[in-house]
Amino acid sequence: MMATNVKVVGTDLRQVTIKVNPGTYLTDILEQACTKLKVSNDKYLLKHKQRQLDLSQTFRTSGLIPGARLELVRRANTPTVVNVALQLPSPESGAFPPHGRVSEKLPSDFTIWQILRQFESGKASAGKNLNLTARGIPQISNGTQAGSGQLYYEIPNVIIEKRTLSTFVDFQKTLSQLGYNSGGVLMRLSFQKTEKLLSDAMSEIQEYFKTDEKDDEPQKTGDAGADEMSASTSEPSALPSEADSAAPDVSVADPSVAVAQDPQSTTNDNDSLDADIDMDSLSGPGPRPMTIFSAPTTTTPVAALRPDTDEDYAPDISHAKAHQKLLNSLGQNKRLLSDPELEEKAAAEEARVAAVKAIKIKVRFPDNFSAEWTFGPDDTGAGLYREVRGIMANGSASFRLVLPGARTVIKDDASSTLIKGYRLNSNTLVNFIWDDDVTVDVRRQPFLKSSAVEQAKQVVVPEVREVEAKQEGPSISTQAPTPRNDGGEGSGFKKPKWLKGFGKK
Repeated sequence: MMATNVKVVGTDLRQVTIKVNPGTYLTDILEQACTKLKVSNDKYLLKHKQRQLDLSQTFRTSGLIPGARLELVRRANTPTVVNVALQLPSPESGAFPPHGRVSEKLPSDFTIWQILRQFESGKASAGKNLNLTARGIPQISNGTQAGSGQLYYEIPNVIIEKRTLSTFVDFQKTLSQLGYNSGGVLMRLSFQKTEKLLSDAMSEIQEYFKTDEKDDEPQKTGDAGADEMSASTSEPSALPSEADSAAPDVSVADPSVAVAQDPQSTTNDNDSLDADIDMDSLSGPGPRPMTIFSAPTTTTPVAALRPDTDEDYAPDISHAKAHQKLLNSLGQNKRLLSDPELEEKAAAEEARVAAVKAIKIKVRFPDNFSAEWTFGPDDTGAGLYREVRGIMANGSASFRLVLPGARTVIKDDASSTLIKGYRLNSNTLVNFIWDDDVTVDVRRQPFLKSSAVEQAKQVVVPEVREVEAKQEGPSISTQAPTPRNDGGEGSGFKKPKWLKGFGKK
């Protein structure tokens, strides 16, 4: 087959013509088309008659006809997993019997250079020393070392099927750009000596791949800044707990006295939280207001003590309509959300969480006492653990705080906030659970300090006014039975004149 051409239609309906020959890879067609259309080739795929093409194939093996019309479609943002096998040259292949290759599952957005670096330091090498990207050899003449003894760079040569990648520009291509988005790929590795000194090659490598290093630097800097911030915030927060442990337990009987001791801090807290705080709440270990509720006096829940009738459980027409609406919605076909819709949904979720200014968190203790605090967007799990330890009689015992339902454990660290990190957008109940290393004697001891027990109050359950719900009438009106047309009097049937004479004598 001689050289021919194909047509590629972009997402904006622009059309370009690409010249191809039987050995042209489909990735080259995609790259040329994206260059002419002035779009990035790592964000698009090729389709032919609604069938996605395997970009790793050549034009001969792809089944396309001359003059085929290809469509440029946007690629999904989520990378896929590809099983990559690297065939090592001798003598490195002797360290990995029997085939002399290493394999690992890697994302499709990894570049060839990142894959080589991954096999150098990843788990696939099994702790063995592999040097694949920074090899240097001395200059040799007639089997002996010659020259000044300087090392010359050996550049990797990666062969994928019949394609050879041997330049730094080729090493910047990802698996997806080469057409490998699923399944597996075998890469054969060899080395070629260059005329570049090893030091000059290392400088050139840093110039080509400095973007990856720059991406890592802000993350490391951010982590260091977060550690410094957490350390700076944890030091002053530990001062009240130390003061409480050194001072004897003092009962805060009058809340006005506690407010008068530090009016400025209380005023600042009330201004920063957009939540209603009870006037009879007492102060915890820190300036945060706290409310303690005593354990219930009976084992029967309050909801079970309310009288009910059989009519409360009888379904009416509204329940039937709701059930029918649910069945209709479940019977309809629903498509999966696209990438822009998923991004819009994630942005809406982030905006909803960011709009939360304050929430109340109630911690339920093993003795059925509970305590409630108000937290803002900047409060972390370490602050919640600090408040709980401040009212415990034995604050050195280990425990964990668990969210109900999902069994998510709130971590005792300052890295993640309560509202944004755990997606808490409303008042939340948290369960207190002892760790396994806590002895039975510690668990049987009184849980709260005496000062906190004295300030506990009963949970007031508001009385719900009973309202008689008006049941909706049947939606189908009852029609009167239609009279029979039997010809008798009073019926809707009228005799014709010619039939009336037959009944007379």
